[in-house]
Amino acid sequence: MSMETWLAFFFACWVISLSPGAGAVASMSAGLNYGFRHGYWNAIGLQLALLGQIAIVAAGLGALLAASEWAFALIKWLGVAYLVYLGWRQWRSPVTEIHPEQAGKIPASASVLILRGFLVNASNPKAIVFILAVLPQFLDPQQPLLGQYLLMTLTMIGVDLLVMAGYTGLAARVLRSLRSAAHQRLLNRSFGALFIAAACLLATVHRSG
Repeated sequence: MSMETWLAFFFACWVISLSPGAGAVASMSAGLNYGFRHGYWNAIGLQLALLGQIAIVAAGLGALLAASEWAFALIKWLGVAYLVYLGWRQWRSPVTEIHPEQAGKIPASASVLILRGFLVNASNPKAIVFILAVLPQFLDPQQPLLGQYLLMTLTMIGVDLLVMAGYTGLAARVLRSLRSAAHQRLLNRSFGALFIAAACLLATVHRSG
């Protein structure tokens, strides 16, 4: 892969990662609820799912998903249901008075946050189809594919980790500014609505062709 090609892919990764979506909402929700250091485990889960999706595309299974209407629909509606569940859960999240020294100390399991992030990304079939459409545009068939896929994977995950750190950190700063249960309730319901909006957006996605 030439430097020019890699720079173009690098730029594309920033555009893709910065685009608002379920992953960004999940990262901000984790930062809001658990602070940056603990909430960032959610981003690790997002990247594990992304790694799996790239592996699926590299193995040629992404083309099968893109061509199979029932497989695409199954994963899509599972994703819709999961995002609605997250929205309902966030909407009904209990609120308490938070003082500055308490911010970010809400107990949570790192493994649970990783699993939540993983499921958010893994249950979006459009992500696999999108990767299937984008990655080949930057591949040089005259060079070994494995090395190119590894470089693109590291680039994509590295950029997304930085972007999700920004989303998580931004929400964590909001958490530190909370002073009342009313503020928390408003934010919880706002993020709950964003999760459900992401579910509605995913529900409108149709398989290409």
